[in-house]
Amino acid sequence: MERMKNALWFVLGIAGGFIAAHLVNKDPRGHEVLAEVDARISEFTDRIGDAYRAQEAKIEGLVADAKSAAGDALDTARDAVADAAHAVADSAEDGAARLSD
Repeated sequence: MERMKNALWFVLGIAGGFIAAHLVNKDPRGHEVLAEVDARISEFTDRIGDAYRAQEAKIEGLVADAKSAAGDALDTARDAVADAAHAVADSAEDGAARLSD
């Protein structure tokens, strides 16, 4: 029951807001005020959008740098493992040659 009451007040508030905005918009002074509010809201949303896009670009750059660093680290580790495997193989060959001599 309480939710229904809250929903009714919410709907009435929205309807009242639309009616008030319509009446204010009919008056030239009210129309100017609403136009200024709309311009400020548009400016604010544009700034938020620009800031979001700037942060998104920054994060994409950081991710690209991290991927590059991880790839470099993987290549270095792969080379180290290959060098170690060659060294072990060479040592095994040397040991086998010494045993057969």
